[in-house]
Amino acid sequence: MRSSRHVSTANHAYYPPAPADSSRRLTVVLACAEDDWPHDDWPAPDDPYVGRVLHSPAPHHFLRDRARNGDNEAVDVVVLPCEDPADAFPRLLGAMGDMNASVIVISPERDPDVIVDVFRGGAGYLAEGDYCTCMLSAAVVGATVGHTYLSPVACAALRECAQRMAAPRDDALQRLRALLSPRERQIMELLSTGLGAQEIGVRLRLTEKTVRNNLSNIYAKLDARGSTDAVLRWLGARNGDSLGSAAR
Repeated sequence: MRSSRHVSTANHAYYPPAPADSSRRLTVVLACAEDDWPHDDWPAPDDPYVGRVLHSPAPHHFLRDRARNGDNEAVDVVVLPCEDPADAFPRLLGAMGDMNASVIVISPERDPDVIVDVFRGGAGYLAEGDYCTCMLSAAVVGATVGHTYLSPVACAALRECAQRMAAPRDDALQRLRALLSPRERQIMELLSTGLGAQEIGVRLRLTEKTVRNNLSNIYAKLDARGSTDAVLRWLGARNGDSLGSAAR
């Protein structure tokens, strides 16, 4: 799984970023039976980014066999539609092993703790009824360039759980935030609401390169491993605490 991520909400994702290798159309695995996929119109036959769509229903023998054979690069993104992510997501990760493919979970489950556990596991999350197929396209393409897409409900869940954790240690959180300059605090506030570097640049009238340079400085100041870790620290989940378990 990719460890360095940008967090983006689906409601800002109407125009997908170009894949890292725009000359190659993506291979997407839908981790369900063909009849269980909820979007008959996705991807469209003329989708400019998605080339192959494969199905791997539970227990995901297709993915497990590819992982065992070292055939990792053939799959770009795995989309998991499921009723119970707390059960289905770990099973999927177990089947994938060390496969270097991003994961997006689609589920009706809106329990904040469940959503946060999926996020901490490295996957994007689209809540049913909270996204459309154009947003799904953006989430799939964005996953290949390091974006972790959360639908608005999922992003709100992340903030809710982090704020519950932060409540007992407001002083420590304020000291952490004081390490950043006013501009860096602006960037972190936008990053924590789900915007990526490009969207932040548009909001603050900065180039994407300037935003990324600021983010690098922020990560160093917060002792964060990447954007996901920085968001969790900014919201009050520090030093590797598990949002899901602490919130319960």
